Amino acid sequence: MFFVRTASERDLEKVRALLVETWHATYDSLYGVDKVNELTAKWHSLDALRARLRHKNGEFVVADNGKEIAGMGFAAMSETLAKTAILHQLYVLPKYQRQGIGGDMFAELETCFPDAERMRLEVEPENLKALAFYRAHGFSDVGKTANCGEDDSGVPALVLEKRLS
Repeated sequence: MFFVRTASERDLEKVRALLVETWHATYDSLYGVDKVNELTAKWHSLDALRARLRHKNGEFVVADNGKEIAGMGFAAMSETLAKTAILHQLYVLPKYQRQGIGGDMFAELETCFPDAERMRLEVEPENLKALAFYRAHGFSDVGKTANCGEDDSGVPALVLEKRLS
């Protein structure tokens, strides 16, 4: 059984390994191994993860069973959109997907921002599993971007949003 808890510095190596494995399993067929290596080196470096861990208005969680970290999630209040929390990351190791771990982490993250009226995220249009997950959790399409995650990333994404109660 996995428990959702706040991430700590000691988790970052395992979280990075989880992200690399999950990204290759999900995106190699879409972007190619080299592009996935480039993105994971930049977006999922230990320095990038440390910055998320220290983010003032963010929440970084992991799903942990005491032996292994099976999932991670990070959300933070938007710096540009009023009353909006941004779900930046929600990943579960492929061998643990479809077992409720993503739902448990999401349930925790959506309660961490009492001032937020909505949660927003970006998702790759071809990542059908993720789209199905988010739509099942109340998200709907509100837009598109050609540069997911950062300016000039070249990674297309749908923008989804959910009203929070």
